[in-house]
Amino acid sequence: MALTDFAVRHAKPAVKQYKLADGAGLYLLVTPAGGKLWRLKYRHSGKEKLLAFGAYPEVTLAEARKRRDVAREQLAANKDPSREKQRAKVRERSEAKNTFASVSAEYCAKRKADGQGGWSPATAKRSEYLLSCLNGALGSLPIGEIEPGDVLAAVRRIESKGTLESARRTLQLAGMVFRYAVATARLASDPTRDLRGALATPKVTHYAAILEPTKVGELLLAIDGYESMGLTRLALKLAPHVFVRPGELRHARWEEIDLDGALWTIPAEKMKMRKIHRVPLSHQSVAILKEVCSITGPAGYVFPSVRTRARPMSENTLNAGLRRLGYTTDEMTAHGFRAMAATLLNESGKWHPDAIERALAHGDTDKVRAAYTRGAHWNERVAMAQWWSDYLDSLRAKAAG
Repeated sequence: MALTDFAVRHAKPAVKQYKLADGAGLYLLVTPAGGKLWRLKYRHSGKEKLLAFGAYPEVTLAEARKRRDVAREQLAANKDPSREKQRAKVRERSEAKNTFASVSAEYCAKRKADGQGGWSPATAKRSEYLLSCLNGALGSLPIGEIEPGDVLAAVRRIESKGTLESARRTLQLAGMVFRYAVATARLASDPTRDLRGALATPKVTHYAAILEPTKVGELLLAIDGYESMGLTRLALKLAPHVFVRPGELRHARWEEIDLDGALWTIPAEKMKMRKIHRVPLSHQSVAILKEVCSITGPAGYVFPSVRTRARPMSENTLNAGLRRLGYTTDEMTAHGFRAMAATLLNESGKWHPDAIERALAHGDTDKVRAAYTRGAHWNERVAMAQWWSDYLDSLRAKAAG
C-alpha cells in the first residue's frame, strides 16, 4: 500500500530501524534516533543498488516520488541513477567554480601569455578593467547559466554613462570570454552572438593632429622653447622624428637603442601588432637621444617617471606638455605626431606607401606581402627617416624666420 503524508509524519522511531514502503522501490527508512530517510532500491546491470533522496520533512513525500520517477526514467534509458546523481554533483561543483569572473580571469591570463599573439601590457590592463565592470552583475554567476539578457543589461549600465566605446568594447570582450568557455567545453554557445546591433554605435573620433607644414614648424619651435622639466621637452622633441605610438616612446629602454648603429629595436611585446619593430634613427634623433642619455642613461627607461626610475614616464605627460604649450585637445595630441608624419610623408610623393606604412608599424594581413615589404623597404626607410628629420628642421627654421 502506498504511503500517505499522515503516515510519514506520524511514523515513530523504534529500537531498530525499519522501512515503510511506498511502491516501485521507494521507501522511508525510520532510524532509532528519529530520522526519516528516503531511499530507492533498484537493480541495474544485474546488481541491486540503493539511492538516497534526502530526509523528511525537507524532502516531502511528493518530492520523493518525483525523484523516484526520474530515476526510473533513467533506468528505462539504461542509465544508472546513482551514476547520474554523481555526474550532477560534479557538474554543480564545476559550475560553481566556473563563474564568469573566474573564466574571465583565466581567459585574460591566457591572452597575456600567448606569445607573439598575446596582449600588450596596456591592452591587458584595459581589457581586465572593462571585464571587471561586468563582475557586479555577472561575476558570481555560473557561466553556463548566463543568458543574452543578463549580458545586455550589464553592458547597458556602462552605456548609460555615455561611454559608448567602452560599452562596445566590453561586450566584445565578454564575447571572447564566452567563446573561450565554449572552446574549453564549459558552455554550449556564446550568449552575446545575438546581441549584435543592440548597443548605440559610438562616433568614430580621430586623434587631433597638426597637418599643415607651416603650423608644424610653429609647433616644433614651441617645443624648443618648452620651459618645464627637461625630459618632457626632450620627449616632445624626439616624438615627431620617430613618430612611434606614445606608449612605445614612454616605455623605451636604453638596451633597445643602438646609438652607434642609429637603430631602435622595439620588442614585440611592446607593439600593438605584437611584432618586433625597428626604427631607423636620423642624425637628429641620435643627437636628442644622446642628450637624454646624459640624464637617464645608459640603462633602464629612456624617459623614466619623475618619481621613480623603476617606472616609465606617465601616459599623460606628453599631452600635458602640449597643453602647457597652448595646444588644445582639438588641435594636437601626442598620438597626432603619427598622423602628422603619415600625412606629410605621403604628400611629399617621395616615398613608397608601403615604406611609410612599415615605418608606422601598421599591420599587414597578407603575410607574404608583409615579409616582402619588411625587407624591400628597409633602405628606403633609413633614407626616409633622415629626409623627414631634415624636413622638420626646415619647417622649424622657416617658422623662426
